[in-house]
Amino acid sequence: MELLAPAGSVEKLRYAYRYGADAAYMGLPGFSLRANAENIADELPESPEIIRRIKGNRRLFCALNIYFHNADLRALHEQLDRVAEYPFDAFIVSDIGLLPILRKRLPEVPLHLSTQANCTNREAARLYYEMGFTRIVAGRELSLAEISEIKDAVPELEIEVFVHGAVCVAYSGRCFISKWAADRSANQGDCAHSCRWNYRLALEEEQRPGEYHPLELGSTAGGSEFTTLMSSKDICMIDHLEELRNAGVDSLKIEGRIKSLYYVALVTRAYRHALDAPGLPNPFRDDLFAVSHREFSTGFYFGRDEIETPAVGSYRRTHLFLGSLERDLESAEPGAEKQKPSAPANGWSPPLAVKVRNTITADTALELIGPTTPSVTIAPGEFRLLGPDREPTERLVNQHGGFFQLNLSAHPKTTPDESWILRRPAHQ
Repeated sequence: MELLAPAGSVEKLRYAYRYGADAAYMGLPGFSLRANAENIADELPESPEIIRRIKGNRRLFCALNIYFHNADLRALHEQLDRVAEYPFDAFIVSDIGLLPILRKRLPEVPLHLSTQANCTNREAARLYYEMGFTRIVAGRELSLAEISEIKDAVPELEIEVFVHGAVCVAYSGRCFISKWAADRSANQGDCAHSCRWNYRLALEEEQRPGEYHPLELGSTAGGSEFTTLMSSKDICMIDHLEELRNAGVDSLKIEGRIKSLYYVALVTRAYRHALDAPGLPNPFRDDLFAVSHREFSTGFYFGRDEIETPAVGSYRRTHLFLGSLERDLESAEPGAEKQKPSAPANGWSPPLAVKVRNTITADTALELIGPTTPSVTIAPGEFRLLGPDREPTERLVNQHGGFFQLNLSAHPKTTPDESWILRRPAHQ
């Protein structure tokens, strides 16, 4: 099975591949259901070549999955020549109106049907296949038994399913709550996540106006009583990959284009290991609970009870993402002068540039994570921080960045490198 990771930016794309993704998916500005993701930066004229270099022999899919109005179609027509420059291996489409446009201009690029199109039965799947789609992203409302039936009916059609991340409360994501509550259309990629807000519900009897009887209440941090009735639990299928394989699933999709590279890296790594070493202990499984997430469920795959019970509270996490390591400042800080790594000196690893996400201090224990390396705890004194001038410092902040070195005498089996991650316990 293919492991498909989210990439809301070029930086996240690098981490998705380095932490084990077979394929990744990105959006184009204005045409993607994650308008708030960085997507592909049109202001970088060299970005097609940058992406081609990062991609290598892996696959990359482009999300064109908003519901298009006439103005959107005109805008897409104007950008098709630019779209053609990117090394996309498929387009993820929800609006059937795009078929003649893409088939005429880019006939060689396969089409994948977005989950937004809510394909939930074998006859619809067969029709989409006959229309030219090579893959469907199955509706999230399907059980494993229903997915298996679709695969049996149309074995030539690839089936992609979401296995991890957030779930929309609306049917196949077709939601109008955000547009109504915040004038931000989810179907145009600008969801305000109104279903995650805290609501107060009450009964008011017709003959007794002003007398409210509260329903299903819970306390928020401020002490007020609200409910998260519309907030769905997240999906986590890390323990059920064999059942997905047996149902005929071809691609395992991780949700999260607007989430951090820390999330992309650790979730991708955990699923990569689960795929590569089925039945063996997974040293990266616990990291799924370290990144921000809501209560986990198995979605609709084994029944409806779990997913139909709303999540209680908001995100939970055990660790705080501090920063990522790069070989040079050019990768870590835009516009900074490129630096080549130096050789180890006096028992210290070569200095690696730090792209700081949260303040890092030298007197706090850190955890160091690599693409295939379990978390290593490093105590104060076992690492050192250098400022942008490469002079020792006690603190790195995200406005300035700096460098990181590890004491190799204290950790002889650990050699940090680019794309490694720094974190600490959230409540430390």
